[in-house]
Amino acid sequence: MKPIIFPNLNLSFDISPVAFSIGNKDIYWYGIIITFGIVLALFLAWKNRKNQKIKWDEVTDFVLFAIPIGIICARLYYVIFKWEYYSKNLAEIFKIWNGGLAIYGGVIGGILTAIVFCKIKKINFLELCDYCAPYLALCQSIGRWGNFVNREAYGQITESFLKMGIFDSVTKEYIFVQPTFLYESICTFIIFLILMKTNKNKKFSGQSFYLYMILYGIARAFIEGLRSDSLYLGNIRVSQLLSLLFSTIFAIIYFFATKKSKKTVE
Repeated sequence: MKPIIFPNLNLSFDISPVAFSIGNKDIYWYGIIITFGIVLALFLAWKNRKNQKIKWDEVTDFVLFAIPIGIICARLYYVIFKWEYYSKNLAEIFKIWNGGLAIYGGVIGGILTAIVFCKIKKINFLELCDYCAPYLALCQSIGRWGNFVNREAYGQITESFLKMGIFDSVTKEYIFVQPTFLYESICTFIIFLILMKTNKNKKFSGQSFYLYMILYGIARAFIEGLRSDSLYLGNIRVSQLLSLLFSTIFAIIYFFATKKSKKTVE
């Protein structure tokens, strides 16, 4: 497999999707990177557990359900919109180490899990989402590097300064594309930093959660427009449509929640 190159930065990455093998079982970087992101997020969430309105035990109980359900939903979302391929290759549905996790599927799965979990445990849904939102953004930021290793989630052909070279096995030449995985990794890390600050100076329940949905929606809507591997519903990029809907809806909710919190203070 040919290296990934950034010619204008004089960088070259000769990395295989397989990190190492145990016997005849391959261990993929994709899984290692996602696992690392989850572990780091949990560690930071634990470290910042003080002054939170949700108990740490309740967070860990939620995470035990949210992670597997989120991964399943992320995969289902991807498979549904790629059904033309997977209907003819059913065995491939289970091979998530090859990539193919759609973040919006995971987000939707996580929110649904949180709704049910909070109802059963009698926990404030918005407070739980506020607690988790920054760490979700961090997981996304780290997880995008799994896409980099797998040589996926890149953008359209470009001659921009940050162009990334991927070797095309058909033409036997390098194609130069937008490193959209990098754009999203940077954006979600900035969102993580913003939400960490927001959680320390929160004015109302749901503030960090709403901000995540707004900021990520705006960033993803722009980045999705640059991608070459978008999931489509007809001629519409599904994730771009959801991004615009979510960012608009939650911006309205945020506006009225802010207005309400100011009236309460007065």
